[in-house]
Amino acid sequence: MVVSAADVVGWTATGVFVASYFFSRPSFLRGLQMAGAALWILYGVLIAALPVIAANVLVFSAAAWTLARGRARAARQTPTGVAP
Repeated sequence: MVVSAADVVGWTATGVFVASYFFSRPSFLRGLQMAGAALWILYGVLIAALPVIAANVLVFSAAAWTLARGRARAARQTPTGVAP
């Protein structure tokens, strides 16, 4: 059985996304979602699948936006402006 680079990237992306469900800390969850989406984008490039690329650019963007929004909110809520 021959395993392609695309297969390895696809299965790794799947593992990262599944792992993200086991973390409750929002910033870590979003970071894993971004990492998984980046791997799916690479997978989409390797198999030349524009829908996979586009969908995961949207997922990556949404995770990045919510991560940045959460960090900005935390910074506003701390007296020193430094998020925990």
